[in-house]
Amino acid sequence: MSRELIYNGFLHLTPNHHSHGYWRTPEGQVQYGYNQLDAYVKTVKTLEKGLFDTLFIADVVGVYDIEYGDGKTTISAGTQFPEPDPITILSALGLATENLGLVVTSNVIQAHPFSFARQISSLDEFTRGRIGWNIVTSYLSNGFRNYGYQDIVPHDERYEWAQEYLDVAYKLWELSWEEGAVLHDPATNRFFDADKIHKINHVGKRYRVEGPHIVEPSPQRSPVFFQAGNSDAGRRFAARNAEVTFLPSQTPDTARKDIAILNQDVVDYGRQPEDLKKLVMLSTVIGSTEEEAKRKQQYLFDNIDINALQGFYSGGSGIDLANIDPDTPLTELSRREEFSQHMRSKFRIAVDADYGQGRVLTWREYLIQHALLPGRFAGTPEQIADRVQQFADAGVDGFNVVPVTTLGWWDEWVEHVVPVLQKRGLAQKAYKPGTLREKIFGKESRLPASHPQRKLTLG
Repeated sequence: MSRELIYNGFLHLTPNHHSHGYWRTPEGQVQYGYNQLDAYVKTVKTLEKGLFDTLFIADVVGVYDIEYGDGKTTISAGTQFPEPDPITILSALGLATENLGLVVTSNVIQAHPFSFARQISSLDEFTRGRIGWNIVTSYLSNGFRNYGYQDIVPHDERYEWAQEYLDVAYKLWELSWEEGAVLHDPATNRFFDADKIHKINHVGKRYRVEGPHIVEPSPQRSPVFFQAGNSDAGRRFAARNAEVTFLPSQTPDTARKDIAILNQDVVDYGRQPEDLKKLVMLSTVIGSTEEEAKRKQQYLFDNIDINALQGFYSGGSGIDLANIDPDTPLTELSRREEFSQHMRSKFRIAVDADYGQGRVLTWREYLIQHALLPGRFAGTPEQIADRVQQFADAGVDGFNVVPVTTLGWWDEWVEHVVPVLQKRGLAQKAYKPGTLREKIFGKESRLPASHPQRKLTLG
C-alpha cells in the first residue's frame, strides 16, 4: 500500500562527501562551488521545489588521518575536507525557504551544551520552528584530539556522555521557562514573568550548568531529534531519545528485521513504535533507460579514487586498512577485535545483505559495492519508485537521499523522480502547515508526553 514518505536531502559542506575522486571528472566539477553560500541557497530552493521534508547537513570535526599515518591521502582528495561549520549557514538557508526543515549535525565534543542550546533556540525562533538536531558522538580520533583529548573516548562511554549533554540541553529548552513566562505587558511593567523563569542547576559527571536559559522558548522548544546508531548502545540511545533514526539496512528484508528489533527497544522505553520514524539511505544514478543508468553508474565507479575511499574508511575504523589483503572475507573482518564496534557492525550488515547471493564477500568488493555510498542503485525513475515502494512495504518511513555529488545533482531528482513518486502516492504533493515536528508527525509542536525526556526535572 502506498503512503507518503519522509525525504531528507543529504548535504556535506565539503568538496567530496562520499564520491571520492569523482571531482576529477567534468560531471563532478560542479562540486567546486562547495565554499559558496549561493550554491547552498540554490540547493535548498531546489529541495523545497521538490517538497523535500528536510535538508540534512552532515558534519565531522576532524580529518581521516589513520591510513599512511598523517591524513594526507584524504586531505589531498578533498575527502570531507575542508569542513566549514554547518550551523553558520542555517539562518541564511532558513531565510531562503519557507517550509523545508533544516537538520544540523552537531557533535557533543564541539560545543558546550549551554552554548549549543542557545544557538538552536535562536535558529528555531528565526526559522519559525523548522530546526532538527542530528545527535552524534564522533568516531574520528583526530576530532577528539582537536578538542584537547588525548584520544577518542570509548564507544559506549560516548553515548553516556551524549545522554548527559541532551539532558542539559533539554532542561534549558523545556524546563527553564514555564508557559506564560513571556508577558510583554506594559500595564504591569513586566516584559517577562521572572517567577516563571528558572535556573536548571544541573550537576553531572561532565557538566555543571546553572542557567537559566537566556533565549525564550522557540516554536518547538526542543528541535526534532535525529540520530543514527548501528551499535547496541547507539540503537538504545535512538530508542530512548530520537524522533527520527537512520537504519543501516541495505535491503528491504534487513530493514524489516532492523525495524522489528528497534520497535521493541522503543516500547521498552515506554514509547510507541510510531514515535520513532525509521529512515534508510537511498542513493541513485538516474537514467531515462536502465541501460543509461547502468552506464552512468559504471562511469562513477570507474572514476572513484580507491586510495581516498580506503583512507576514508581507515579514519572511520581507527585502524590502517591499507594493510588488509583485498581478498580477505568480510566475515573475518567482522570478528576482528581491532576494529571498532561501529565498523564491525557495518561489515556484518554488508555480509547479511549479500548472503542471499550465495557467495563470500571480500574486502575489495565491499569497498566498491558497500563502502561507496553514492550511486548504489541505478535505474529509471520508475525503477527507483519501485525500490522505494519495496522499502515502504518493509515498514520504512522514509529516506536520507544521498546525491552523487555535493552540488548539482538535485535538479535531476526533482525533475524526473519526484513526479513519479507523487503519482504513486509515495511523496507529498504539498507541504503541511506548522513546525517541522508538526509536519513529520501531524501532531503538536512539542515533544510528546510519552518521550522519556519529559520525565526530567530541574536540578
